[in-house]
Amino acid sequence: MKTHSAAWYDSMYNNRALVPDHAAHFADWSKTSADARAALKCTLDIAYGDGPNESLDIFPASKPNAPVVVFIHGGYWRSLDKADHSFVAPPLHDMGACVVVVNYALCPGTTELPVTIPDIAQQMVKAMAWTWHNIARYGGSPKNVSVAGHSAGGHLAAMLLACDWKHVDPSIPAHWIQKALSISGLYDLTPLRKTPFLQDSLRLTAKHARMASPALWPRPQKGVLYTVAGGDESPEFLRHNRLIHQVWGARAVPVCEELAGLNHFSIVTDLTKKGTRLSALTKALLDL
Repeated sequence: MKTHSAAWYDSMYNNRALVPDHAAHFADWSKTSADARAALKCTLDIAYGDGPNESLDIFPASKPNAPVVVFIHGGYWRSLDKADHSFVAPPLHDMGACVVVVNYALCPGTTELPVTIPDIAQQMVKAMAWTWHNIARYGGSPKNVSVAGHSAGGHLAAMLLACDWKHVDPSIPAHWIQKALSISGLYDLTPLRKTPFLQDSLRLTAKHARMASPALWPRPQKGVLYTVAGGDESPEFLRHNRLIHQVWGARAVPVCEELAGLNHFSIVTDLTKKGTRLSALTKALLDL
């Protein structure tokens, strides 16, 4: 196996360095998110647990018993917030969905309460369980839930597709989440242990990397994952996109695409534009 330098890992995984205008993307997300909260009916900062950052925002659909999309934000498990991602709600709302945007604790946490990636995965399990038990009160159908996420959120979405709920909450059907969309997701976390700019915040151990790498798991017994990455992303992100398709197979991952002309940040904005490939794939997933 070829060995790489620390600088190589940073060059493959440091997306902010790879996209010099990333701050403009973040500013646009923030403004568009504020506009979305002002324009759409929403209930903000609902607690799904009593741990750090265990809250979510709901944008109800215009009709009852609507399909539900739970969106998980990115930021390498260490930055950003659900409030930065309300902008996904209007396009999903236009597709008829009840939209849930979730928060989670950020690595590394505090000395008193450290946060690891497996901890965040458990928070997402808790958020989804809350959704099963409560989303009907907001007009969503618990029997028709898709989970979507970007970057770290895409990784978490893939993990949730593989969750066996009978070990979490016996009142929830064993494989109730059967539709997931991962945008620029990561599926084998082992290389991140060698990536210098992430080491201080993620403090990723070999054990935790194995625990939290969907590409090292058996494919889900049921359900489908749509995985996409921007054509202008680093070779490593493109490799991850192909990796989960190779490991889980075409039945579990029927869509594995590189979207031309998009980088790690512009690809999320593409979800908000009518007529784009990502918008069409999202609508197709909802209609399954």
